Amino acid sequence: MADSQLYSGRHLLGLEGMTAAQIEPFLDLAASYALLSRSRTPPRDALRGRTLINLFFEDSTRTRTSFELAGKRLGADVINMTVATSSVNKGETLLDTAATLNAMRCDLLVVRHAQSGAPALLSRKVEASVVNAGDGMHEHPTQALLDAMTIRRHLGTLRGLTVAICGDVGHSRVARSNIHLLTAMGSKVRLVGPPTLVPAAMASLGNVEVFHDMEAGLRDVDVIMTLRLQRERMGAGLVPSAREFFRFYGVDRRRLVLAKPNALVMHPGPMNRGVEIASDVADSTQSVIQEQVEMGVAVRMAVLDRLSRMRVPA
Repeated sequence: MADSQLYSGRHLLGLEGMTAAQIEPFLDLAASYALLSRSRTPPRDALRGRTLINLFFEDSTRTRTSFELAGKRLGADVINMTVATSSVNKGETLLDTAATLNAMRCDLLVVRHAQSGAPALLSRKVEASVVNAGDGMHEHPTQALLDAMTIRRHLGTLRGLTVAICGDVGHSRVARSNIHLLTAMGSKVRLVGPPTLVPAAMASLGNVEVFHDMEAGLRDVDVIMTLRLQRERMGAGLVPSAREFFRFYGVDRRRLVLAKPNALVMHPGPMNRGVEIASDVADSTQSVIQEQVEMGVAVRMAVLDRLSRMRVPA
């Protein structure tokens, strides 16, 4: 997509093609919002008088709630549209929905959809600024931003780090956004998992290495990012069983020690304990999983604020 569409400040549809200079302002602003949130003094007038609509065609309590909190902490009027009971389930098309949203004159639209490209389509049809909250197997940009912010808080930088993204990489929009962001910021990325879930062709996504041996993939890494098995997007036979997957590709104590001593353990959630990650690893002192949730609100505050301030009124 053209720079004018992705990076002008009107929409955040994905991170592919973004540079470090374009990513860092989001992380810097989010860092300031994290401090303000912890002090319980958010700037509630930043979005005062603006309307934010959360339009989720897929269930996601964690992401929707995070955007709702972010909007409310900035003073926006927040509306959650429940698609399961909306006109969409009665046959309304996505373009019909866009026309309805334009009539409502909302300012910010957060969209999650099962089809890749749906937020981009809406961005061409609505006057609001559109934030992609996850579309199909394409991207989930705010998740990658919050992951990057969490890493930077603990390790000080992203440049020169080695990050292992493990598990069901092939079906993961989180993995794709993280690949784009981390490589842009100077990290080395390893994709680790079985050939059925991490095809060798995924190396074409950027400057990444593909490992099908878990032990080799985790050796001396700075960050271990685990992903859940996305059975809703899988064909049959990609994984023999959850038990077999954990045996060969689960992150447990035995594998954690292969990474650097201060390596971070991350997971975008929801976790399947005993499938992609052991409970004692998820709850260990190296785990920053709960901090990822906290940073999610700060990052989404930064995204909503930045898009709103840079948006040219219709």
